[in-house]
Amino acid sequence: MTLRALCVAGARPNFPKVAPLMKAFSANPRFLAKLIHTGQHYDDKLSKVFFEDLRIARPDENLSVGSGSHAVQTAEVMKRFEAVLEREQPHAVIVVGDVNSTIACALVTAKFHLKQPIRFRNETRTRPVMVHVEAGLRSLDWDMPEEINRLLTDVISDLLFVSDPAGLANLKREGISEHRIHYVGNVMIDTLLAAKQQAMTSPILGQIGLTERRYAVLTLHRPSNVDDSNSLRDLFKVLDTIAVDLPIVFPAHPRTRPKLEAMGFPLETSRWIIREPMGYLDFVKLMACSALTITDSGGIQEETTALGVPCLTLRENTERPVTIEEGTNILAGTKRESILSAYETLKKRPMQGRIPKFWDGKAATRIVEIMGALFPAEA
Repeated sequence: MTLRALCVAGARPNFPKVAPLMKAFSANPRFLAKLIHTGQHYDDKLSKVFFEDLRIARPDENLSVGSGSHAVQTAEVMKRFEAVLEREQPHAVIVVGDVNSTIACALVTAKFHLKQPIRFRNETRTRPVMVHVEAGLRSLDWDMPEEINRLLTDVISDLLFVSDPAGLANLKREGISEHRIHYVGNVMIDTLLAAKQQAMTSPILGQIGLTERRYAVLTLHRPSNVDDSNSLRDLFKVLDTIAVDLPIVFPAHPRTRPKLEAMGFPLETSRWIIREPMGYLDFVKLMACSALTITDSGGIQEETTALGVPCLTLRENTERPVTIEEGTNILAGTKRESILSAYETLKKRPMQGRIPKFWDGKAATRIVEIMGALFPAEA
């Protein structure tokens, strides 16, 4: 019997995670998987270019929810996704990461009843199997919207696929049954390893005028760092000190650009290169050849660990501790003293990290194999 699965993506961080999953599903004859794009990120620079670079098939459906407050966006995804469930009657729904689309689709799925019962773990059930990929990550910072999304999604999911060893401990501590938890590795690293060779042929360094290992890369998008002009100005004053040593390339998120202009701190073009958001392949090349990456992104902490590139994380916490314990990441905080101290530490002792277990390019294959084994032939 063909198992119908819906794989949900909504925002830029989701796309490198769904790419290997869709590939693994297509290679397994038991599954018919469809890709649902919620449209949470709809700008071509944040969405379309990723589908092109990663060669992801066009989504089977785009819900086109657009932007809005957390409540408005989440509610709109829920309203539109329920109609998809009603039409598709899937055996399983797979959500990735921790964006608003993740919790919205998980919540609708957890409450949805199918017209025909299915078999899972040799039991009959009337709800689709709810699957969370990248489960168990915790920052322990309840002011982060992503933390709320992660916690709630994990509680209502039937299968939790874990990418970081700390995720296992987090889920067990929270009382999640062990039979629901599987440590499979990191699907985003699947994408990185599959794309790295092609990415290294990108001409981006020459186009910008950069020399390998003679620049730093910056990404910022968290509201706590970019929404307040005073905080943003203070942060860039610190980063400008680093830019004296290493020119900084900053592909700025569309919502950050006007805030740069409003912060009242000029960025000298001799040490700052402000760019539009880049495609996946160009950005991998930019990271891989940098002397240092500075970020507040969880995914980039993982990618720099896999690439062996030093990373300063501009946050007070991280839900990806393996990148510090085994990788090349230093938690630098957001204050001048802590950021510059972390930078000086890196200058004196470059990070020599290890690749975490199962970050080997096969995580998506493991996920699909486990799912297939848990559905009996007559599911």
